[in-house]
Amino acid sequence: MMLDATQRYDKALDHERIFGWHASLFPFGWSGIHRIDTGCYRNAEMQVVSGPMGKEKVHFQAPSANVVKKEMNVFLEWFNTKTNIDGVLKAAIAHFWFIIIHPFDDGNGRIARAISDMLLARSEDSSQRFYSLSNQILNEKKKYYEILQKVQHSSGDITDWLDWFLNCLQRALENTEEILKLVLVKADFWDKHKETTLNSRQRLILNKIFDGFDGKLKSSKWAKITKCSADTALRDIKDLIEKGILKQEESGGRSTNYELAEEWRMH
Repeated sequence: MMLDATQRYDKALDHERIFGWHASLFPFGWSGIHRIDTGCYRNAEMQVVSGPMGKEKVHFQAPSANVVKKEMNVFLEWFNTKTNIDGVLKAAIAHFWFIIIHPFDDGNGRIARAISDMLLARSEDSSQRFYSLSNQILNEKKKYYEILQKVQHSSGDITDWLDWFLNCLQRALENTEEILKLVLVKADFWDKHKETTLNSRQRLILNKIFDGFDGKLKSSKWAKITKCSADTALRDIKDLIEKGILKQEESGGRSTNYELAEEWRMH
């Protein structure tokens, strides 16, 4: 779905295409243990509620099922029509508008994120994706729901939503910049060490370090991950130290920790 949205960003979005997206999310017609209608708009009323039975709190009441098709007609015509609205702002408005219509039994959030990414690709006139707003929204899911709930009950002013959306997009770009830096450092490392003799255990651990190693690197952890003896782990580490790839941490302490040499560390 996301690939179709971002790689074919210049194509019109119509009922059939959006039905295809929905059907791809639920290929067997089930959402968890519940059977749902797929590839078509909902035919029942939709509420977002929480709380125990009898004391439910309604967070959101979607438009009646009998007006969904009409609302989607208006939305899709606006979506496909060129306007003077900035492309990024249009992506934010489209996301919120689609969520308000809530046209499907399930999957509305995922499709709304695809719609946003499609319009962002259209605003950049490029299918090359180096960041993911959709992923950033997932990372900030709690705040996302809070701002949606707040603005849904407003008098029609969606400024707070636009502000949150734009800042979320900025964070997505900043996070991607950090990821790209790591990718480039890793690529540079392996390019410079393509002739360096390294065994499979060393390559495994080095890749884990560049991809974001969890915690401190100790010989005991090396042995556990690579399924080797403690002596073998220590020999592997000392070999990398001699080759200028690893170094012993200066912090000291009861156990010895190791890290990448200064040349390969992110600053």
